[in-house]
Amino acid sequence: MARIAYQGEPGANSHNVCKQHYPDWEAVPCASFEDVFAAVTGGDADLAMIPIDNSIAGRVSDIHHFLPESDLHIVAEHFMRIEFSLMAVPGASVDTIRTVHSHVHALGQCRKVIRELGLTPLISGDTAGAAREVAEAADPSQAAIAPPLAAEIYGLEILRNDVEDEDHNTTRFVVLSRDFVAAPRDNGPIVTSFVFNVRNLPAALYKALGGFATNNINMTKLESYMVGGEFAATQFLAEVDGHPDDADLKRALEELAFFTTDIKILGVYPADPFRG
Repeated sequence: MARIAYQGEPGANSHNVCKQHYPDWEAVPCASFEDVFAAVTGGDADLAMIPIDNSIAGRVSDIHHFLPESDLHIVAEHFMRIEFSLMAVPGASVDTIRTVHSHVHALGQCRKVIRELGLTPLISGDTAGAAREVAEAADPSQAAIAPPLAAEIYGLEILRNDVEDEDHNTTRFVVLSRDFVAAPRDNGPIVTSFVFNVRNLPAALYKALGGFATNNINMTKLESYMVGGEFAATQFLAEVDGHPDDADLKRALEELAFFTTDIKILGVYPADPFRG
């Protein structure tokens, strides 16, 4: 059976998106993002499902650190509407709970219910792990905020559904592979992700990006990195609409090469329908 690795424990959002898009694959939980990358690089898993951006919390900083330096490639993207539930052991209620456990991002995305119920938030490694910890404690004063799947897995009762503050809470996941597999042209919208370095000189970034404007290329992401511990934004992660073999994007990338020291294509993959 093919295997897809994800960070977190069974019942986490990453596990859920694996089940949705790769239902016939074995989903392999990993303790950390480093372990996920290592599982694919070392051949223990065929693919990795990694969260990269959230509509509320922004970018997942760990991933934006690992991805440019890894030898893995983006082969797909998936967007998932994030749903959180407040859950506790059987017999507990909103009147008995005093603390709520979850990942720091989930706690930050569910502030309203935490404030309404006067709960003390406690940080766990991930949302599903918080559900497991609450189940093991068997304490009706403890609750967890986690995806509904976690309540099913760990035998908890859902006290409230949809406790996230915003109904647009959406996470973008990317699928990583050891092999570079470029999506074919002329088969629907394509996203190209790449990193590049520019010298720390006046107008260097402006000149590097000029070709995308003149060739009418839509750039949907541009984020900077510090390289080598220096406080200078010399490396950038960018995403654009289009295929590198399209004439316009090909010209833009050629122009980019004049003003950069390195360009690395991370992936050429189909755009998820969520993008519209």
